[in-house]
Amino acid sequence: MHLIAIGRLRDGPDAELFARYNARLRPALTVTEIPEASGAPAEVKRRESAALLAALPADAFVIALDQGGEMPDSLRFSKLLERWLTNTRRICFLIGGAEGLDAPVLQRANAALSLGPMTWPHFMVRAMLAEQIYRARSIATGHPYHRAGRP
Repeated sequence: MHLIAIGRLRDGPDAELFARYNARLRPALTVTEIPEASGAPAEVKRRESAALLAALPADAFVIALDQGGEMPDSLRFSKLLERWLTNTRRICFLIGGAEGLDAPVLQRANAALSLGPMTWPHFMVRAMLAEQIYRARSIATGHPYHRAGRP
């Protein structure tokens, strides 16, 4: 699986948390970082989205992280991820910058995924996504990491 994201994740708590969960994944997510654009918000969104699309392999199965995407619970996400993994195309998760994803990215996406209705810093989304992928894979393999109910 591949993660293509806007911005360079610098050393600090966000990077450490992402690294912790990514190290648990087998195989780990490969990461491509796209430089943040500058200018008016609409132009930034357009440029960053064009750069994300340009970084995609031609046959990629694209999952865009977007507030308007599907908000599955962990069990449903595990099932979705297992289905996506059976496909022979390379899975690429896309995380936009502060302005979000432009319409062409969402049109290219095979799926759109939301981590909830709240707005999250785009660097924090990397760590949250890595943890949810780890949780989903744990559910699929019967590992006790995920606890579905409250104690």
